[in-house]
Amino acid sequence: MKNLPMDLLRAFVSVAQLNSITKAGEMLGRSQPAVSLQIKRLEELLGESLLIRNGKNLELSETGERFYSHANQILSLNDLALSQFSKSSISGKVRLGIPSEFATILLPKIVSRFAKAYPNVTLEVNCELSKNLLSKTGKASHDLILALQDNPNETRDELVKTDELVWVTSADHNTHKLPIVPLIAAAQGCIYRQRAIGLLDRIKQPWQIVYTIPDLTGIQYAIQEGLGVTVLAKSTVPGNLRILPSSGRFPDLGKVGISLIASSRSKKNEAVHLLADFLKTSLA
Repeated sequence: MKNLPMDLLRAFVSVAQLNSITKAGEMLGRSQPAVSLQIKRLEELLGESLLIRNGKNLELSETGERFYSHANQILSLNDLALSQFSKSSISGKVRLGIPSEFATILLPKIVSRFAKAYPNVTLEVNCELSKNLLSKTGKASHDLILALQDNPNETRDELVKTDELVWVTSADHNTHKLPIVPLIAAAQGCIYRQRAIGLLDRIKQPWQIVYTIPDLTGIQYAIQEGLGVTVLAKSTVPGNLRILPSSGRFPDLGKVGISLIASSRSKKNEAVHLLADFLKTSLA
């Protein structure tokens, strides 16, 4: 049986996440030729091409897309096992800010895993709208911020991934067919809310905010009961809700960026870097 070397998997996942061999090398502390050689060795081991050059862009091949999820899971398990059994001496406190829209997904699935893996690191998690997290006060109050970006192209260096926005409604009701679209949204300043209203206004589709709810759990229950329609990042849509296909009534919403921003004062804080790497791997 062949074995998949962790350093090759880490190189591949880093390149896939950053869409750049150069940036992956900078993150891994290796030269561009060294990372390219690691990718080549992995491709030879698998007998398949994983990356495709499309002009100046670097993209995953069809095989690369399929292999990426496996590589990411293997790395996550490897890192989790090492952290739990190596008696990590890393300690400290990290003030983490995350978007309210992602709190229901991130807190139980990602942040709790980190807390179990690194029990000596104290996490202080604050859930806010990205607008508030990225304000001067917000940045001063956090060591690490996970934020939604309306225009992913403006924050390429800090970008972790992009996510498609989708219209979401109840699986058991047809509220979305009402003449005036009943919107359920977070407070003003929410990117999802702004994107929905902007597009509905553009096509002159009447709408009305029927409920303003700050967190995904509340929005989920309201949608489930057939009280309205909302906009969510596709990766956060609960399985019991229905995604509406783009149409003349519900136009394509585009994408948002998910960025990870560390404060300048946290550059020497090992716990912050550890959490940042953990979040990047888990989200991507």
